[in-house]
Order: sequence, then C-alpha cells, then structure tokens
Amino acid sequence: MAESLPEHDRILQEIESTDTACVGPTLRSVYDDQPNAHQKFMEKLDACIRNHDREIEKMCNFHHQGFVDAITELLKVRADAEKLKVQVTDTNRRLQDAGKEVIAQTEEIIRCRVQQRNITTVVEKLQLCLPVLEMYSKLKEQMSVKRYYSALKTMEQLENLYLPRVSQYRFCQIMMENLPKLREEIKEISMSDLKDFLESIRKHSDRIGETAMKQAQQQKTFSTALQKQNNVNYGRNMHLGRNRILESKNEITLKRTFEDEDEHEEEVLTAQDLVDFSPVYRCLHIYSVLGDGEIFENYYRKQRRKQARLVLQPQSSMHETVEGYRRYFSQIVGFFVVEDHILHVTQGLVTRTYTDELWNMALSKIIAVLRTHSSYCSDPDLVLELKNLIVVFADTLQGYGFPVNRLFDLLFEIRDQYNETLLKKWSGLFRDIFEADNYSPIPVANEEEYRIVISKFPFQDPELDKQSFPKKLPMSQSVPQIYMQVKEFIYASLKFSESLHRSSTEIDDMLRKSTNLLLTRTLSSCLQNLIKKPHIGLTELVQIIINTTHLEQACKYLEDFISNITNISQLTVHTARLYGLSTFKDARHAAEGEIYTKLNQKIDEFIQIADYDWTMSESDGRASGYLMDLINFLRSTFQVFTHLPHNNNDHAAMSGKVAQTACMSACQHLSMSLMQMLLDSELKQISMGAIQQFNLDVIQCELFASSEPVPGFQGDTLQLAFIDLRQLLDLFMVWDWSTYLADYGQATSKYLRVNPSTALTLLEKVHRGMKDSSKKNNIFAQFRKNDRDKQKLIETVVKQLRSLVNGMSQHT
Repeated sequence: MAESLPEHDRILQEIESTDTACVGPTLRSVYDDQPNAHQKFMEKLDACIRNHDREIEKMCNFHHQGFVDAITELLKVRADAEKLKVQVTDTNRRLQDAGKEVIAQTEEIIRCRVQQRNITTVVEKLQLCLPVLEMYSKLKEQMSVKRYYSALKTMEQLENLYLPRVSQYRFCQIMMENLPKLREEIKEISMSDLKDFLESIRKHSDRIGETAMKQAQQQKTFSTALQKQNNVNYGRNMHLGRNRILESKNEITLKRTFEDEDEHEEEVLTAQDLVDFSPVYRCLHIYSVLGDGEIFENYYRKQRRKQARLVLQPQSSMHETVEGYRRYFSQIVGFFVVEDHILHVTQGLVTRTYTDELWNMALSKIIAVLRTHSSYCSDPDLVLELKNLIVVFADTLQGYGFPVNRLFDLLFEIRDQYNETLLKKWSGLFRDIFEADNYSPIPVANEEEYRIVISKFPFQDPELDKQSFPKKLPMSQSVPQIYMQVKEFIYASLKFSESLHRSSTEIDDMLRKSTNLLLTRTLSSCLQNLIKKPHIGLTELVQIIINTTHLEQACKYLEDFISNITNISQLTVHTARLYGLSTFKDARHAAEGEIYTKLNQKIDEFIQIADYDWTMSESDGRASGYLMDLINFLRSTFQVFTHLPHNNNDHAAMSGKVAQTACMSACQHLSMSLMQMLLDSELKQISMGAIQQFNLDVIQCELFASSEPVPGFQGDTLQLAFIDLRQLLDLFMVWDWSTYLADYGQATSKYLRVNPSTALTLLEKVHRGMKDSSKKNNIFAQFRKNDRDKQKLIETVVKQLRSLVNGMSQHT
C-alpha cells in the first residue's frame, strides 16, 4: 500500500505535465498495476482535484478587485467606442463617396493596361508571324514565276527556321500540310519540264549532230591547210626574192583559211544555242534538294537509253541515199554531244563510265547496222560517200573522247564491199568496151593521132616508129581503153583509202590487192566470157591474143603508176606484185583453146554437109566439093595467124606455136572426123567406088598438109595426122590382106597404124556392099564365079581379123 501511493503521484505528475495525446499509455499503466489500484488512483485523483480547486479559489480571491476595476474601465471604453464607431462610419461614408471616381479611373487604367499588354503580345506574335507569312508569300511568288529551286530553298527555311517559332497557330499547321503538296507539285512540274527537254533534244539531235560534224570537218580542213602551210615553209626556196613572194602568197592563203574558218564559226551554232539545258539543271537541283537525286539519275539514264535505242534504229530505206546515212549519223552524234555536255556541266547525273557503257552498246549496234545496210549498196559512189560520212562521224566523236577504233576496223570491211561494187561497175565497163570494140588494129593517120593513143597506153615499137603514116597499131581500140579504166579503178580505190589514218605502205598494199582482184577476177572473167561468146570468130580471137599480149606488157607501167601515187618503191620487201601476167596468159590460153574449138566446129560443119554416095560403082575422079571448100577455108584461116605479134623473138615463137598447134589440131580433127564417117554404125555398106572417092578426098587432105599451110613443121609431121586413114585406105585399095595379116604385130609392118577392129568393121561394110551389088548384077553370069571367090576370101579374112580382135581383147 505504501508502495502504490508514490506510483500514483508519479502518474498524476505525468498526466499534468504530458500532452493530452500522450496520456493513453499513462492511464493504461493504472490498470496494469495491482488489484484495486484503479479505485485507489481515483481516490488519489479526487484528492488532487480538490487541492487544485482550493488553489484556484485562493487566486480568484486575490485578483477579484482588479477584475472589478477592469470591468469598470471596460464600460467606460464602451461609450467611447460607440462614438468612435459613429465617426469611423461617417468617415468611411465620406471616403467611399470620394473614392468612387478614383475607382472608376483605376478600373479604366487597369483595362487600358490589359489592352496595352494584349497589344504588345499581339505585336510580338505578329513580329514572329510576319516573316513566316512573308516567306510563304515569297514561296508563292517563286512558284508563280517557276523559280522552283529557290522555292525549295524557301520551303527549307520555313520548315527549319520560321515555322517552329509559330507552330502553335492554326495557319502554321495549314502551311505545314501544304508544303509536301507544293514539293510534289514542284517535282511533277520539273519532271514535266524534263520530259519536254528530252523530247526537245530528241527532235534537235540531228541538227546538233550536223553542227558538230561540220565543226569537226572544218577543224580537220583547217588543220590540213595549216599542215600544208608548215610543209611549204619547211621546204621553201633559198632565194630571198622568191622566198618573200612565196611567204606572202602563203600568208594570204592561210589568212583566207582563217577568215573562212571564222565565218563558219560565226554561222555554226553550238549545242547550247540549239537546246535549252536549264530544265535538266533545274530538275537535277530540285531532286537533289528533295533527296531524290538517285531517283532522278536513274530516270534520266533510263529515258536516255530508250532514246538511244530509237536513235540507233535506222530507217529501212537508209541505204538508198546518202542523206539517209547522214541523218542517221547526225542523230547519233547529237545524242552523244548532249551526253558529253551533261557529263561536263553536271556532277553525277551521268558519269564517264555510264557514257562509255552507252557508247559501247551504241557502237556495237552502229557497226551491225552499217554492216547490214552497206551490204545493200551497189553504187560505189554511195559507198564512198558513206565512207566519208563514217570518217567525219568517227573524227567528231573522237574529238569528244569516245573510242572509235572499231569504226575504222569496220571501214576495212566496207572497203572490201566498196571494192566489190567497183569490181561490178568495172565489169560492166569492161563488157561495154569489149562489145564496142571492132577487134581490128588501130589505124593512125598522123603523128597527132599516134600521140593521142600512146598518151593513153604505154606502147613502144621501134620498128613501127620507123614506118610512115598512115599506119596501124597491132592492138585494137579496147586495149588503151582497158588500160585507162584500170588506172581509173586505181584512182577510185585510192579515194576510199584517204583519211583512214593508214601509212603509205598500207595504202600501197591495199591498192595493189584491189588492182589484182580487178585483173585476176573481173577482167579475167570478162575476157573468158568474151572468148566464149558465139559471135566471136577466129579473127576476133586472134586479135584478143594480140590485145592480151600488149596488156600483159603494160602491167609493169601499172605498178609504176601505183608506186608514183603512194611514193612506195617497188623494191620494198613487203610490196605486193600485180598478177596481170597470169591473167593475160590464162586469157591467151583460153583464146587459143577457143580457136582450136571453133576450128573443129567449123570442120564439123563442113563434114555435116558431106553427101557421099556409098553405093557408087566408080569414083567421080575428083575430090568432093565440100572437102575442097573446107581446105580453102583452112588455108585462109591460117593466113590470119600471120597477124599475131612477132616484133620480137618471143612473140614470133609464140605466134608460130599457136599457128602450128591450131593447124595440127585441125588436121587431126579432120582425120578423126573422116575416120568416124567411115566407121559410122548407121552406115551399113560401102562400095569400092565409094572407097575410091573417099581416097581422093584424103589425098587432097594430104596435099594440103604437105603444102605447109603454117610454116615451122619439120618434114611430113603434119601429114602424119592422116597416116591412119592413109594406111587403112591403101589396105583396101590394094587389097593387100595377106601382107597385113602376115606382118601384123611387127614394127616394120606396112600397115602398122591399121587396127584389126577398124579393118574388120570397114571390111564387113564392104562385104555387105559387094553382096548387094551381086544381087543387082546377077544377070551377068560370067562374074558370079569371081564374086564368089572374092566373097570367100573376104570371109576368110574376116575370120582371121576376128581372131586377132578376140586375141587383143583377151590380152587386154
């Protein structure tokens, strides 16, 4: 109990000194103590309250008088407070009445201040918006005057600098939405301008190319004139006076060349003058600014490739006229001149790699087109003009940096074609010359006519020079004409070789090769065809042999002519030689063969009119008329051979050989034809009278052979052509069968050239003739026994001949 009382005092102290919010734990400790502690605490608490009440009462009693004094004072103040309130109220009323005007003015000032602030804000905002609006107005103006590149720059400034400052305004949002549309509009407009530009350069390509080719040609002409001027100055004469004259003349010439060149330069327009390139620059800049530069480059290159394919597509009739080729080349040159200009004035739109690739593609197509269309050209003048165009075309594009070696290689192919057209043209010229020729020696009445002939043809004959006028040259009119045409062909061939950038040696080689083709193919073919023509007789053939001899001799002059043109000596190792010698030799051989053939044909014509009576009992006692005509023809024919050239030993030997060969061939053919006539299978029987008549004809042939119709035969060489006939006829005329059969096979046999089969065939025909004759003459009884004996002899000889023939066949 004594312990609990101090504890309660402590709790009460804590309650008095502790904040009300923290009393809970203290009170809880009251209930956690011993039983009945609560009651004891309450008692202690009541005691404490009573103590405090007593203290309060003591204090109130101590301060009561002061409280009463204060109340009394307060009542006094109350009366004064009422007065003060009335005064304050009155003052307030008067103050309110006086402040109403001030309040009104103040409110007006406040409103003006707000307006001023708003105006300032508006001005500030307008100052931000005005540059935007000005730039937008500028953009619209640039769009209206088609300054699209500047418009894009303005848009860029609007987006990056101006619009972000006023992005909160609605008009700004509208502007932002319109800018992409304006960009697309600019792209479409610039692309439309580019398409117009592409169409424009497509239309003007031929004119641009024509202008560029003219400029290249003028530059080449000027360079050539300048080079000639330098050459003249280099080799000028050492005499001072003459030197000054030459210098003044050369200066005048060169000055005129410069003046002409300047005039041409003033007249000739450039690509920039003909085409406005601003659309492509503008479009390139626009797409570059928009970040679509690659798209534009791809589109431009794609469109230009399409145009290139169109330009490279030739017209089907291009090969008919030179204007077709010129237009084709002008369009191509114009196309690449534009590309070269774009390459040098823009960066990246086209590259050197792109132009080289495009040129290689175009070059392959050009070569294929020219190779095809040039093959249709049959006119050498057109081919030559085509070559000149190709050279100008190549020189022009080479000046712009494009490789053109393949074009010059193509020119060598076209040169072959040109030579072919020349060969065809000259083939017609040669034919016309041969058809117009009279194939007789050229008559010259005086020295002037003689000079005219030798000025055209290098003819030299000292023997003929000694003769007085009038006289005849051995060749016919076609010889100088052919020679002149060969020289004209060389000139024509040389024209193609000019401007091909080839050395004199190569040009010399080309001229000689083309001339060889003319001689060995064209002229040779014309000569061969001429020789084979039916209307060409023996006289004409003889004259052709004479002509080819002189043309052969003139070949060395043609070689000198080519050497003088090209300044290449014939002693050069690689210099080709003309093959005219073999050409004219072959023509002579063909003419000689044709002479032999025509002689044989003529002999056959005479043989065909032979009309033997194979059953005649006796001969007419004279040779047949057809044979005498044939012999007379042969005599007159062989006299023609005396006109063959024999002004030197070689020609004399040649003419004698031709005459001898022709004569021998004619005699052999005559002998063979007569033999075939006897042995003809359709001829069944022959009388002895017919044999006698035939023998008279053969005698005339032998007399002709022995009369030496052509000089130069040794002994009876020509008569040996009839030896087979002679021995066969002698065998039947003498009826010397015993000798024939006894000496058969011996080298000393009298009838060595008589073949058993030939003798058997003719004997059987004679036997049948005798049988037929016996039947007709059976009224003469005295002849029956002799006929029977002769027939028995014939039968015996026939058997022996058959045995010989069978023995020969078995041996074979």
